[in-house]
Amino acid sequence: MAGLGRQDGDGGADGTARRVVRTMPVLLILLGLVFDLATPPSFTGSPFFTAAPLIAAPLYAFRATALTGIASSLTVVGLHLHNGTSAKVEALTELVTVVTVSALALLINRVVRRSGERLASARGIAEAAQRAVLPTPAERIAGLRVHARYEAAQADAFIGGDLYAVQDTPYGVRLAVGDVRGKGLGAVEAVAVVLGAFREAAETEPTLEGLAQRLERALVREGARRGSLDAVEGFTTCVLGEVPPGAERLRLLNRGHPEPLLLHADGRVAVLAPAEPALPLGLGELAADGAGRPEERPFPAGSTLLLYTDGLSEARNGSGAFYDPAARLRGRVFAGPEELLGALSDDVRRHTGGAATDDMALLAVGRAGEGRPGRRRTVPAAHHDGL
Repeated sequence: MAGLGRQDGDGGADGTARRVVRTMPVLLILLGLVFDLATPPSFTGSPFFTAAPLIAAPLYAFRATALTGIASSLTVVGLHLHNGTSAKVEALTELVTVVTVSALALLINRVVRRSGERLASARGIAEAAQRAVLPTPAERIAGLRVHARYEAAQADAFIGGDLYAVQDTPYGVRLAVGDVRGKGLGAVEAVAVVLGAFREAAETEPTLEGLAQRLERALVREGARRGSLDAVEGFTTCVLGEVPPGAERLRLLNRGHPEPLLLHADGRVAVLAPAEPALPLGLGELAADGAGRPEERPFPAGSTLLLYTDGLSEARNGSGAFYDPAARLRGRVFAGPEELLGALSDDVRRHTGGAATDDMALLAVGRAGEGRPGRRRTVPAAHHDGL
């Protein structure tokens, strides 16, 4: 379990690789110069000089790419003057080739830069959309410490089918973490429907059963109205939670979702599995008692509730072994929900080697109180697995 610390080795290696690649145009010009000077006049370093601006085009700004082309062209002219071959046809042909390739490199640079600008714009729109659909919850809600995190499996992809929500209501702080079984825009639509229904129903439904039924009706109704939420995308696993005001207990209703964890102040981890499984939202009509029943659990001071989607529990390493959050967290104590989720995300990234295949939503809710240590407790050797 020593792997639950932050590690920057991968980022450092990537940074070194990028720096090496960015020096390649300069290295190519220098290699061409050395090759031309060290070989007979019948040999030429022209391939090095033509490659330099082409490699600079996607890496450098427009001005730096132009300077690379000028440097390559001037090096060609200087070498022919040095060798006394500037009057030959081959010298003119080589210079025209380098100048032409440099001009093409500038055109490529323009295209790449415009594509990058469009990608940056699309990324900004995606980030804004995610903030609108999945707003970051406040750090403190009704005396509870809260932190949420969304990890996209695909780089630069910000919106998926995982969801979370936290809301202070007349019945206490209500929570939801869910996973829409679908991909693409249909899944995003389903996420918006579930979260919209949750924000409204959490304020008015006195029970978690009623809240779950409202979410299910919203999915069924929206699917019938728009026809874009098909039977797969209408199938949503979800855990609903409720922390009553001033009570050291919580209620959970699990609709086919991975079991939440309760992390105690002394490092113990309890898996909050439901006594009776229930069907996911959207499939409740398939069983007479598909909606399930809430279960009450202790939520003592200093403990933290962790809810997550199966992007965490189904993350695999190179050997195909699943990530076991309960085993990985057992024996650990964190300063707060933010530290917990940060360390957990880093550990999953190391477990998968950065090759996660599914998005991951995490929500941690901590109850403050005496007895919560301010530092991590040493993990017994039995919990270390070398990751």
